[in-house]
Amino acid sequence: MEPGHWPSEHSDALREYFLKGMSYAEIGRQINARFGAAYSRNAVAGRAKRLGLIASAPMMSPSIVPSLPSGACLISPHRSALPNLNLPPKSALKPAPVKLRCVGVQPRLISLVELAPDDCRYPYGGDKDGEEITFCGRPRQPDSSYCTPHARLTRRSGGASTRVAGPVVLRLISAA
Repeated sequence: MEPGHWPSEHSDALREYFLKGMSYAEIGRQINARFGAAYSRNAVAGRAKRLGLIASAPMMSPSIVPSLPSGACLISPHRSALPNLNLPPKSALKPAPVKLRCVGVQPRLISLVELAPDDCRYPYGGDKDGEEITFCGRPRQPDSSYCTPHARLTRRSGGASTRVAGPVVLRLISAA
């Protein structure tokens, strides 16, 4: 592979072959044979792009669909492209709301500092707008970190909770 510098005669040959309608691979073979260089197809394509040589239309390979004797074709080679074929629906592009709520629960919405050992630790709030995270604060079940309605939300169906509430030690550090 040649270094990034192309001599002017190589660039002139690239322009000449490009205007003849040759492919980048064929141009590379011709330049390599003519000047004893070792340009790859990608090097030729990159240099052509930097020189402003743009192919007017993409090259199409011959059809692999056999034509029928009557001239009819099973698959149309000129299918119209559907405009939104590969795009997700617009509803998927909008961010989904992340608020965690449980129907029928009136949380106390207490802060982490106010949270007692027997309070439900189900989080509320804390989105990216700087909202403070608050917790449910209702009395929790003995074998869970959550109250009864929130424990149902967090347990896997058919099994007992793998998370058991234990003592939590919090240390407040002043920012001095």
